[in-house]
Amino acid sequence: MEPAAVPVGKHSQTPEKILRGLLICGIISSLLYVSIDILAIMRWEAYSWTDQNISELNAIGAPTRPLVISLFGVYTVFVTAFGMGVWATGSRSRALRIAGILLVGYALTGFGTGLFFPMQLREGLAGGGSMHPIGTFVSSLFFLGAMWFAAAAQGKWFRLYTIMTVLIVIVFGAWTSMDVPRMIAQLPTPWMGLKERINIYSMMLWVMVLAASLLRVKMRPGAIYCSDS
Repeated sequence: MEPAAVPVGKHSQTPEKILRGLLICGIISSLLYVSIDILAIMRWEAYSWTDQNISELNAIGAPTRPLVISLFGVYTVFVTAFGMGVWATGSRSRALRIAGILLVGYALTGFGTGLFFPMQLREGLAGGGSMHPIGTFVSSLFFLGAMWFAAAAQGKWFRLYTIMTVLIVIVFGAWTSMDVPRMIAQLPTPWMGLKERINIYSMMLWVMVLAASLLRVKMRPGAIYCSDS
């Protein structure tokens, strides 16, 4: 069932232009994430994007950490703004409001993990005790929860697309995690970086599709999303 629309002024106190701007932040955030990854890779000559994971670009002692942590701060702002836009768009959709809150939770826990609990460079991983995997796991749960509730609030096509994306995230996330013991043991991890990027980039694409879907509804004059079906 396609989402319904109601007059903006009746159920939403968020001005039309501001709401559209918040939703556009979702598209910008995903493009920014990919740009940060590419820029950091270019700045670290010894880094292998196919064999090393993204968190290593922000690891303690990594030459790219200052750049990455500062730019990811900007990314967090955009995702938080998008989450607020999703929440405001779902003025009559509880599922969409929950999705917006969970997106904000994903953004804040992800940035907090990178800022306060960054991973060690590979040579320092043998000592263990890092909170980074736990923070990353919590952040991922927030994102998967946002996907679940956003899909529940959307039409059939978006639900099917979300299911496909979740499968990609789970499969490639689990596949990537199988390389962690090798990484800790200072052994080569061929294709670890590529597998993780397929995982994360699929999430970034999902955010863009969600933003575009909500913006499509917003393009209807005087209308706002209001369906959980």
